Amino acid sequence: MTATVTEAQAPRAAPKALSGRDAYRDELTAIASRDSRVLCLEADLGGKNHPFQLAHPERFFNLGIAEGAMVDMAAGLAVGGYRPFVSTFAPFAALRAAESLKLTLGYLGAGVTVVAPYAGVSGAWFGTTHHCLEDLAVLRSVPGVTIAAPYGEAEMRAVVRAAARSGRPHYIRTGRNASYTSLPTADGDGSEPPLVTWDSTGRAGEPCLVSVGEEGTRLALEARERRPELGHAHLVYLDHAHLARAAGELAGKHRRFVVVEEHRREGGAAEALALLMPRCEVVGVNAGHTWPTEGGDHREVMAGLGFDLPAVLAAAA
Repeated sequence: MTATVTEAQAPRAAPKALSGRDAYRDELTAIASRDSRVLCLEADLGGKNHPFQLAHPERFFNLGIAEGAMVDMAAGLAVGGYRPFVSTFAPFAALRAAESLKLTLGYLGAGVTVVAPYAGVSGAWFGTTHHCLEDLAVLRSVPGVTIAAPYGEAEMRAVVRAAARSGRPHYIRTGRNASYTSLPTADGDGSEPPLVTWDSTGRAGEPCLVSVGEEGTRLALEARERRPELGHAHLVYLDHAHLARAAGELAGKHRRFVVVEEHRREGGAAEALALLMPRCEVVGVNAGHTWPTEGGDHREVMAGLGFDLPAVLAAAA
């Protein structure tokens, strides 16, 4: 008798990981079901099927392309006891609304979380106006802001949960549509990402890759496929307070580091870690000083800036 596999018995494919911005929206919607203080403000990006708007229409606000006003409104809501999350493209959040961010997140210390998709050159075809390679430099200069660049769905969800619990100012950087599986963490219940996620401690004497954000981490993982003897440490939190603690852990294991980040050379994690670890050699692989002048997909634009796998392997040689 020939056995047959019923539909109920057939193995099901694992669901595809959500992109960073979709994971944020889904997680915030779930958090809001448990916490009536949580609000969602968007700058005309959510579309008609935004999950938060569908589930909690009375706590969803579409402010249109008025990013500074959106942050200012969030500041008032935070002072009133709410936990507002605001989202718009990274260049419009970190650069166009920079003064409002400085006053709201910094001077007032208001408990506003800014979630900024389209960071780096993930906007690609949209051109220079929609690229943002300077946001870490801007936000890292504002005291008191927790800065995160999650890699993958699970890490994004953990960062959003931590921001909602804390009620402190946050800036969370992510890409456009890319979806990745987060690195395994060693922190028990996974409620918050560890200070340093060690993908590999590597071979003694070899450089250690330090990955930041989605594309920096993707490139570091690809580099380790080519050179498995390399160490690889992933960082999700990039503000000074977190990096100062991470630097102690990093310097306790390695002396040579290659920091991989989709950002300008100035103001990024590599520059900060070099100052925090003066006895270590720290080099950066980043987007440098070039302005993209031609269209292309995300990886093509990054390669045009010299931010690609060959650059990482060359720096780790």
